[in-house]
Amino acid sequence: MPAYQRILLKLSGEALMGDDAFGINRATIVRIVDEIAEVTRLGVQVAIVIGGGNIFRGVAGGSVGMDRATADYMGMLATVMNSLALADTMNKAGLVARVMSAIGIEQVVEPYVRPKALQYLEEGKVVVFAAGTGNPFFTTDTAAALRGAEIGAEMVLKATKVDGVYTADPNKDPAATRYTTISFDEAMARNLQVMDATAFALCRDQKLPVKVFSIFKPGALRNVVMGADEGTLVHV
Repeated sequence: MPAYQRILLKLSGEALMGDDAFGINRATIVRIVDEIAEVTRLGVQVAIVIGGGNIFRGVAGGSVGMDRATADYMGMLATVMNSLALADTMNKAGLVARVMSAIGIEQVVEPYVRPKALQYLEEGKVVVFAAGTGNPFFTTDTAAALRGAEIGAEMVLKATKVDGVYTADPNKDPAATRYTTISFDEAMARNLQVMDATAFALCRDQKLPVKVFSIFKPGALRNVVMGADEGTLVHV
């Protein structure tokens, strides 16, 4: 029996790259979708926010010296491309996915409308929220916190390359240990940088727990929704 009925999964754009320098690695996106399909079969309602770093990285050099708001809008469009790729892969895997964008591009994807998103989730569809919050100066971490709060998710799952939050960088410090659980206040006091400050504050204020886990570890997503000891739980 799943421990959670509705989750918000935050994926970085980089998660889709696999070992490539940028772009979308086909085998990687298929494997991630397989993990998502497994938890939807358990009856868990899944919403997703995805970043755009894998695409924006390829044009980041050209954004040097660019107006920050313009660069942020480019990043939002990159998340739309990732969302379309993710939804297409999910649909081919037998899931029903809907992409909802925070910026209006109706010929491509439907606009984000909260009641409609809630309806899709209740129907068992996977909802992918594209274009961040629709505003420059806000990260996709903040979009994940915002959408998670709006749809009444029980938890934000932050998928990373590392299997949790550590006392130090495990790649640099062999003595670093993983926190099983940590409070928002302690994580902030220790400057552990789980998410950006705006996203973190929003989750804390809304009492929305965050689970940090590795999307590259097979079965980790399923373990999280089943309530197993996987990753790090950040709570009030």
